[in-house]
Amino acid sequence: MRRDELSIRDLVLAGLLMGMGLVLHAVFPGILGGMKPDFSLLMLFVVMMVIPDRRIAIIAGVVTGVLTALTTTFPLGQIPNIVDKGVTTAAVLGMLAVTPKNLKVPVIGVLGTIVSGTAFLTTALVLTGLPAPFTALFIAVVLPATVGNTLGLAVFYPIVAKLYDLQSQKAPSGSLQRPVK
Repeated sequence: MRRDELSIRDLVLAGLLMGMGLVLHAVFPGILGGMKPDFSLLMLFVVMMVIPDRRIAIIAGVVTGVLTALTTTFPLGQIPNIVDKGVTTAAVLGMLAVTPKNLKVPVIGVLGTIVSGTAFLTTALVLTGLPAPFTALFIAVVLPATVGNTLGLAVFYPIVAKLYDLQSQKAPSGSLQRPVK
């Protein structure tokens, strides 16, 4: 496969994980002021850590932002969801570039979720105001989500990474380009 081609297999895996993230985000209830832990980040982090193509990571970040915007229970939380996923995607791509392999799960789980929650709350504060104090929302929602995402990443990432490696060894990669006749 040429470097400029997107792998269909990688896009399908990212889509499946984004769908799982959508379900997690949609079914989890709002806790304080309509804000809820964003467990769709867990799937975004898995996509970014497993699939080496940065273009797919960026696509997954945009898709996660749109999907969480559609399922938010936070008052006027659509724009903050989209902004926070863009900021988080960029931050996590940077973290992945400099974090040693054995520390990626805890670093991405903790710092990625904190970056996301902070970006969401700050954007909401600037655009619409917050239904509760920033600190209260951070403690009641962002910190528990940080623990949940980090633990989920510790369990889920190794499984997906192993399956991805096994799949990559078995079959040639598909691409989005049609063969030349």
